[in-house]
Amino acid sequence: MSRFVRQSKVRHVYCQPSKPEEHYSNIRLSTATGDHNYIKANTKYFAVPVATGGGSLAVHPLDDKGRLPAQPPVLDGHRGAVLDFDFHPMHENLIATGGDDSAVKIWGIDEGGLTESVSEPLVDLKEHQRKIVVMRFHPTAEHVLASGSADTTVKVWDVMKAECKVTIEHRELLQDVVWNWDGSMLATSSKDKIMRLVDPRSGSITGEVEAHNGTKTSKLTFLGTHGTLCSVGFTRQSKRQFKIWDPRKLSTPTCTTDIDQAAGVIMPFYDEGTNLLFLGGKGDGNIRYYEIVNEAPWQFAIEDFRATSPCRGLAVMPTRSVDTTKCEVVRMLKLTSNSVEPLSFICPRKSDLFQADLYPDCYAGKAAMSADDFFDGKNKSPVLQSMDPAHAPKDASAPVAKAFKPAKSASQLQSEVDRLQKYVDKLIGTLEQHKIRVPEP
Repeated sequence: MSRFVRQSKVRHVYCQPSKPEEHYSNIRLSTATGDHNYIKANTKYFAVPVATGGGSLAVHPLDDKGRLPAQPPVLDGHRGAVLDFDFHPMHENLIATGGDDSAVKIWGIDEGGLTESVSEPLVDLKEHQRKIVVMRFHPTAEHVLASGSADTTVKVWDVMKAECKVTIEHRELLQDVVWNWDGSMLATSSKDKIMRLVDPRSGSITGEVEAHNGTKTSKLTFLGTHGTLCSVGFTRQSKRQFKIWDPRKLSTPTCTTDIDQAAGVIMPFYDEGTNLLFLGGKGDGNIRYYEIVNEAPWQFAIEDFRATSPCRGLAVMPTRSVDTTKCEVVRMLKLTSNSVEPLSFICPRKSDLFQADLYPDCYAGKAAMSADDFFDGKNKSPVLQSMDPAHAPKDASAPVAKAFKPAKSASQLQSEVDRLQKYVDKLIGTLEQHKIRVPEP
């Protein structure tokens, strides 16, 4: 037997589930069927679709633990079910939703959370012809959003201008859409089993390959600054597996790993600071995690966290929200049939000092460039911040009104012109009744 032990700072990472009093309970999900991930979170809120009639999304403050009200305030502007949604990564009080009614909507959340239901979005984007199945904000450019629809198109939006900039055609139903580290590339998976790499500004497909030969849904995630891409899918024999791909050489995967034989679609999440890839299956009670490395065999299995409650969805919170004093490296929210359970992944250390090797600079939640810069062809890496509490930046999140002022559409401007013209005509009529001459303009 070899005495060699591979050096790894995350080899002993374990999951610490939360206590029942720390759960968010009494959640009535609108649906948990299908391959969608029905929960998203940022450092302030988590969002889940709830059964209150129509397409309703509850946005709940993370600080308010315990039992949710029977009729929570919701965002209820969709005529059909909300199928996917995404928090704005630079403005935490903004969220985009996509529904069964083929509409994409941008919403503002008052500081502290919703106090009453809201039915009027800040922006309504209606160019898709069928239901919206996936939503992803750009990681570095402000107000850039990608949406995938059952009409087999991916659209890239400038939501500030309420304008679709690029439409990318596919042959079959979209299953996933993800951005790479700096947002210079999109990867998509669809029902035809093909994984595509796309230039998000020209819409041209730069590479494609059959990622998995099974017929079930395939999900994707880029592996941060490694530059590689992970796909999770099924074989013809319905075995679940994941593959790691080099976007520069898609002919063969860098690594193929069989997981098990089960029916649930696996949702992949990657943490840049620890190089850990988390895999959670819908309907599973366990979460597997692997360390990603830059040489063969490219991945090492770390642990398999097991629980009795099946998972309906998973959300990984931003790294800047973890508790460094407890050596917490990743924090997740696990959605069950009627509750949300926080999960903490801990890397045990004996020292109480700040562990710099566990906490490299992380994503700061700030824009590196504007949408115009992005569509003009610029690329910039994400803005980072220190994880050291001694250097932690103060929360300077802007109010919704200042953070997002959507441009008015041509129809809205024309409607205002018509309204003002009627008002002017009425004023002129009143002046003429009093025999007051109105000068020519």
